[in-house]
Amino acid sequence: MDGYVNRVIDMLPKLSDDEVQRIVKSICGRNTMLDSIIESLSTGLVIVDKSWKIIKRNKAANRYLFSNGIDETRIDSEPIWNLTNECEIADFLHKTAQDEKSNVGEEFSTTSSDGSVRFLSVSVMSFVLKSEIAGNIIKIDDVTRKRNQDILMRRMENMAGLTNLAAGMAHEIKNPLGAISIHIQLIQRAIKKAREGDGLLPDQKFLEDHLDVVNEEIDSLNKHVMDFLFAVRPVKAELSLRDPNTIIESLADFFTPEFNRSHVDVQLNLVKEKKRILIDEKLFREVLINISQNGFAAIKSKFIECSEEHSGNSCSLMPGKLIFGTFIADDKYIITVGDNGCGMDEETVSRIFEPYFTTKANGTGLGMTMAYKIIKEFGGEIQVQSHKGEGSVFSIILPVPQTDKKLLK
Repeated sequence: MDGYVNRVIDMLPKLSDDEVQRIVKSICGRNTMLDSIIESLSTGLVIVDKSWKIIKRNKAANRYLFSNGIDETRIDSEPIWNLTNECEIADFLHKTAQDEKSNVGEEFSTTSSDGSVRFLSVSVMSFVLKSEIAGNIIKIDDVTRKRNQDILMRRMENMAGLTNLAAGMAHEIKNPLGAISIHIQLIQRAIKKAREGDGLLPDQKFLEDHLDVVNEEIDSLNKHVMDFLFAVRPVKAELSLRDPNTIIESLADFFTPEFNRSHVDVQLNLVKEKKRILIDEKLFREVLINISQNGFAAIKSKFIECSEEHSGNSCSLMPGKLIFGTFIADDKYIITVGDNGCGMDEETVSRIFEPYFTTKANGTGLGMTMAYKIIKEFGGEIQVQSHKGEGSVFSIILPVPQTDKKLLK
C-alpha cells in the first residue's frame, strides 16, 4: 500500500484532475477493504498511541474490553485502562505502560452477561510507523473453547481411574457382605434347630448379638457406598484465574490460632511475584485444608503426644512446623506444604493417593484421592516426599497459563 501511494505522489504533477479523483477513490476503496477485514476478525484489536489513548479498535475488542459500552467523549483524553470495564485487564495494561514493556501477554478470566466464564489471552506489541514506535497494538483472543477442551480431556483421563476405584469398592464391600451372610446363617440354623426340637426360639441375647453385628456391617456397607459415590462423582470445577498466594495467606490466618495453641508454628515462604493460575478457588482450598490437616495429625503424633508423655519433664523434640511455600520455575507454579511430623515409609508414600488407602483408624482413604483428582482437573500434578521420623512435603505443580515472556516477532 505504501509503495502504491508513493508512486501516486510521484506521478501527481503529471496527472489530470479526473485521474487524481480516480486514484483517490481507489485508495479510499483499499482503506475501506482493510477496515472491513479488521472489523471481521474474531481477534480483538486495539491500536493506542504513546499515551495509550485509543486510535482504532474493532468490534471484537468492543465485545471483550468494553462490554458495558464506552464513553466516546473520553476516548481522546483518557488512556485505555480508564475506559475498559475489565479491571484485571486494565491493571495489566496500566502496569505494562508503567514498566514500559512491549511484546508481553497474559491470560484473564472474565464473566459474561449470562454468568459464564470466558478466558481471554491479551498481548501487547509495539506499533511501528515509519520505522519509529508510534504506540502499541493490543490483541485479544478468546481461548475459552481451548480451555474447555483441555478440561474435557483431563476429565476423560480421570474416568480411566474409575476401574481401580471400582475394584477397591468391590474389595471393601466383600468383607461386610461375608460377615452378614455368616451371622444370618447362624441365626437360621439356630431357628431351624429350635423348630426341630422343643419349638422354643433361641434366647433374646443370642439373636441380638448376631443382629447387632448384621446392623453394624450394614452401616459399614452404607458408609462404603457413600464414600464411593463421593469419590466417583465428577469434579465440577469452575475454573478462573486466581492468585494462589492470596488463598494460602487466608488459610494460614484461619489455621494459625488453632495450630499455635498446639505449639505448631505456621510459616509462609511465598513468591513475591503476583501470578494468576487457572483453578477453582473452593476446590483448591479443600486440597490445602486436607494436606494441612494431615500434616497437623503427623505433627501431633510426633510432638504433641511426646509432650503429653513428658508432662512436667523437658522433651528433647522441637515444636512442630507447617510451612507453606510457592515459587515459579519453568512456566510452572509450584505450591509446597511441608511439615516436620512423623513422616511416612516408602510403601505409604507409594500408595498415598490410592482410593481407600489410609493409615488412620477412622480414615476413609479418600481424602488424598480427591486431592489428586482435583489437581488433575486443574491440569497439574501432586507429589509427595517423605522420610520416616523427619516429615513430609507435598508439592502441587500447576501450569502458568501465559508468562510475561517476549512474544515471537
